Amino acid sequence: MQIKSLRLFMDVAETGSFVAAAERQHTVQSNVTAHIKKLEEELGALLFHRKGGARLTTAGRDVVTYAKQILKSHDDVLGLFKGDESIPSRLRIGAMETTTALRLPPVLAAFHARYAQIDITVETAPTAQLLTQLIEGDVDGVFIAGKPKHKRLQVIKAFSEELVLVGPKTLQKFPTAEQFLETTFLAFRQGCSYRQRIEQLLSTCGVNATRIFEFGSIDGILGCVASGMGYSIMPLSTVEAHRHRFDIGYLNLPSSIANIDTYFVTAKQSTWTPSLTRFVDILKTIKSDVKQ
Repeated sequence: MQIKSLRLFMDVAETGSFVAAAERQHTVQSNVTAHIKKLEEELGALLFHRKGGARLTTAGRDVVTYAKQILKSHDDVLGLFKGDESIPSRLRIGAMETTTALRLPPVLAAFHARYAQIDITVETAPTAQLLTQLIEGDVDGVFIAGKPKHKRLQVIKAFSEELVLVGPKTLQKFPTAEQFLETTFLAFRQGCSYRQRIEQLLSTCGVNATRIFEFGSIDGILGCVASGMGYSIMPLSTVEAHRHRFDIGYLNLPSSIANIDTYFVTAKQSTWTPSLTRFVDILKTIKSDVKQ
């Protein structure tokens, strides 16, 4: 079983395509097919359904778990003895939608300018899902809202945010409990820390229940808020960055709800790859220059 075969296997699993996997590794499709076929022969199992793309079989999903561990150990050993300059490297970052849109670009740009040879992948998801991805080894580090309680994680404070109540442009007076009870809130999917602040606000106002509609993007939420569909809670920095595109207004929230920090969270430092170490160095260097 070759490392190259496992890496091509993971590329096919991630892209769902032999062609895309070949393009990612700068090789030809026939080479990818040959490696996967040899791997299947060695394991005595079909790893992909090949109709309509490449979908993992049950056996293929089992192999993914072990392939991740083997490839990570392989890359760690190479990084320990050779460093990143002599081998292609990859950095996998997870972040919330709002962080990806506004806070992360300056950090990624600085990192790429310094280490252009390192490939960067960014996954966007709510805080709870990001932590799961980190613990399962799917990403190297994640930007999440609020400090995690998991004691085995390394935590670095990255940014401070002020959350505000977002409504249509006509929003001038803070809604009453009765108004909150009759309205709709728009939020990201379950597991989003900002959604938890909505629930905290409603509880503070004595509102036991209201409808919360789920969206997958900032534009979707702000577009519906501007149309008068309901309220949302978002970082002030995000609202200010989008006010020229949407007819929205905002009001300040109590400090117990408004103040929230974004943390960069990783596994323990002893497990860091050279790429992750360099990313953290860049983050620490420029975070004080990023507008809070």
